[in-house]
Amino acid sequence: MNETITTMQSHRSDRSFTDEPVSEAMLTEIIKAAHCSPSSINGQQVSLVVVRDPVRRARIAEIAGGQPWVAQAPVFIAVVIDFYKANVAAEMAGRKQVIHESVEGFGVGAVDAGIILGNLMTAARSLGLGIVPIGGIRRDPQAMVDLLELPPYTFPIDGLCIGHIAQHAVQKPRLPLNSFWHNETYHREAIAPAIKEYDAVLTEYWKQTGRPEGTAWSTNTAGFYRHVYFPNVKPVAEKQGFLNNK
Repeated sequence: MNETITTMQSHRSDRSFTDEPVSEAMLTEIIKAAHCSPSSINGQQVSLVVVRDPVRRARIAEIAGGQPWVAQAPVFIAVVIDFYKANVAAEMAGRKQVIHESVEGFGVGAVDAGIILGNLMTAARSLGLGIVPIGGIRRDPQAMVDLLELPPYTFPIDGLCIGHIAQHAVQKPRLPLNSFWHNETYHREAIAPAIKEYDAVLTEYWKQTGRPEGTAWSTNTAGFYRHVYFPNVKPVAEKQGFLNNK
């Protein structure tokens, strides 16, 4: 097995960081790796806002619902869906941009942001750094827009903490592979047994890691997905120009 695959298969979210700064050389290589990511139609509709100021990071920790590792990690990178620069290009070409008003546009932006986030994580971990992705910034996206001074046609979709690891996290088990890997067609019959098996595995994992209050995957997921847990995404996205009406 090669080193890249080993790194990816050992993924974990580290939430304990030292106060050692991430060097400028490391950060540059991580961002350059993400910059080379593919994007739909080469639109490059993602931008990164790197936040190292401790006061700003503390504010992001609050926005994300009180996640102390955001303030603790020396680097936070906000991953931003960015159709502002595409709109500037459209104006330069004498055209009117409409893609940001569509479900397709927001979907493309989110997909490309996910690719960027994955590459940021892999690059950082390959250098021995710890990472934890943060979707909680969507809890109050308007606050993120204001803090980062984001222009129209942009949206802060997620972020990433990067730093030197103080205490390594234990890798969390995943659903059985046959619930993820389907050959030729989707195999619905595999899903319920896989969930039942995983509920037992995850419950045991919580016990072994000193969190006996941890719930089964089905219970935890149902608790989140019974409602829209970040209800401010839609109105703020609309305010930023993402109408999703096409």
